[in-house]
Amino acid sequence: MDVRLNRRELIGRALALVAASAVPWVRPAAARATDPFAELDATAQAELLRRGEVGALELVDAAIRRIEMLDGPINAVTTRLFEQAREQARAPLMDGPFTGVPYLIKDLNDLAGTPNSRGSRLFAGQVSNVSEPYVERTLATGVVVLGKSNTPEFGLLATTEPLALGVCRNPWDLDYTPGGSSGGAAAAVAAGMVPFAHATDGGGSIRIPAACCGLFGLKPSRGRLGPHEVGEIDISVQHCVSHSVRDSARLFAATEYRGDDALLPPVGPVMGPSERRLRIALHTGNLFGEAPHPDVEVALQNAARLCAELGHQVEHASPNIDGPAFVHHFITAWASFPGQPLAAAEAAGLDPATVLEPWTLELAAEFARRGPDALAAAKHNFEAMERVFAAFFRRYDVLLTPVLKAPPVRIGEQAPTLDYDELYQRVTDWVSYTPLHNAAGTPAMSVPLAMGRGGLPIGVQFAAAHGAERTLFELAYELEAAFPWASRRPHVAAT
Repeated sequence: MDVRLNRRELIGRALALVAASAVPWVRPAAARATDPFAELDATAQAELLRRGEVGALELVDAAIRRIEMLDGPINAVTTRLFEQAREQARAPLMDGPFTGVPYLIKDLNDLAGTPNSRGSRLFAGQVSNVSEPYVERTLATGVVVLGKSNTPEFGLLATTEPLALGVCRNPWDLDYTPGGSSGGAAAAVAAGMVPFAHATDGGGSIRIPAACCGLFGLKPSRGRLGPHEVGEIDISVQHCVSHSVRDSARLFAATEYRGDDALLPPVGPVMGPSERRLRIALHTGNLFGEAPHPDVEVALQNAARLCAELGHQVEHASPNIDGPAFVHHFITAWASFPGQPLAAAEAAGLDPATVLEPWTLELAAEFARRGPDALAAAKHNFEAMERVFAAFFRRYDVLLTPVLKAPPVRIGEQAPTLDYDELYQRVTDWVSYTPLHNAAGTPAMSVPLAMGRGGLPIGVQFAAAHGAERTLFELAYELEAAFPWASRRPHVAAT
């Protein structure tokens, strides 16, 4: 039933719905006057609908208006499925924790009947025949998909500047990147177009854009949200970016993989913080033993101080890792992915240089140069990382590090058209904390606890043992209550 309320009444009801939460997921009424849903998280929006106080079409139409109003300079939503979303909102909806809530799917993943360019000119116009299993489980939560979000070509960069889809910009400052590869998802959520959005992470692609855009982003454990491919290089996972911890935790619980071949037992709902105090290891240096940017250092030390004030034990410690060797092996694994699209272009009789980006082609060439045994060596190194982190997390509950070596970079500084050697150096320097957890299969999260002096967000990374997402979610709830970030929104944002 679509019950219509006047604006004042609707805002009042929304405020009452979130009052029980430790975090006020709305701003003062004056800032919300033009759209009462713009700064409600997904949980609050779903509750409004569940109580019959709004209709799904009302939520969807409001989100569409926000996208139309805001996305021009940002370029986060590259495929718009507005009429399809309206039709879904008018029909009986799937019953789930997020029934009727607007959502985006990353344009790197298959959603049946919709374009999936994978950020590449090679696949421009390609339409997915089926939805992949994780996307199907996400749809079963009741979300309404409004479109596909921007991504770099094949998710191969930590910025989102694909030649096929155009540059995606950070709503905090349009001259800067929102990160990648889930840059479109993060930019859309940060700007308030949708309350949360689908994201993937193969080397930091949930945590990096969450850090750049002031969002919460958790990378699950290997095998947590999908089956583990035994014998394969298995580093990529899927989940979301969100403003609130509770949205991420609720979606996580609803989409956990429960097949007979699941590596891990379900975590289930995580509803708030724990009384358990943690032993937290603090480590500043990156994979090359270098210190981060001063703003990142300040953010990290402040996060450590906050954890200590909350009663956790914080001490300097780090796993024993040969960082440069790991980077070499990780790039081997990363460079193995472009081989398939390169072969597809050649099989179609296309000149690869006209349909694939220079970075993609150079990575493929890099992989070829490393020889036939390089991938097996990388897999062996990753297995060693699993053992190192398993031993480390027997002593410590959590590892606290930066997400990135520096705050968000300017558009163009890591564009896919740059000279390969220069881009390689810039990428491996900036993205020198997150990939370890993809290799080891450990869960890790970016928490938006800081702002840099330039007015851009800085996230800090907390990681835990394989399968210990509950520990991270409980800590995140506690940090969110102690240092609320809900009212902190970018310059280009819905109000």
